[in-house]
Amino acid sequence: MGELANCARCNKVFVKITKSICPDCVKDDEKQFQIVYDFLKKRENRQATIPEIVEATGVKEDIILQFVKDNRLRSSQFPNLSYPCQRCGDPIASGKICENCTNKISSDLRYQQEVERVKQKNEQEQKQIEKTYYTRNRNN
Repeated sequence: MGELANCARCNKVFVKITKSICPDCVKDDEKQFQIVYDFLKKRENRQATIPEIVEATGVKEDIILQFVKDNRLRSSQFPNLSYPCQRCGDPIASGKICENCTNKISSDLRYQQEVERVKQKNEQEQKQIEKTYYTRNRNN
């Protein structure tokens, strides 16, 4: 069952089921998608970049970016469509972060795991030293 919500785009109250925008804005999105798709399906426009699409169609850049992120416009069909990496801003065609950022994060995680492993080893060695008893020879 849906819940009452305000549309994220027009602020109108509607029953939210799956999307955060109202049915009117969904229809508007579909119209804008069709405008963009009709522009891109022409052979001479398949290499268009997002700024070129905005200029030719009048559809806002953030809406076109959302079409790309939602895989409604695929970079396999339209190779110059990309959006910025959420970490560094480099253009990417899929996912949320670029390959360089993914590698950097993985490297940082491996380093942190190694630091934790060494820390645990040192703590275990310290506990072992604390458990050791020493005796003193009375003759000396």
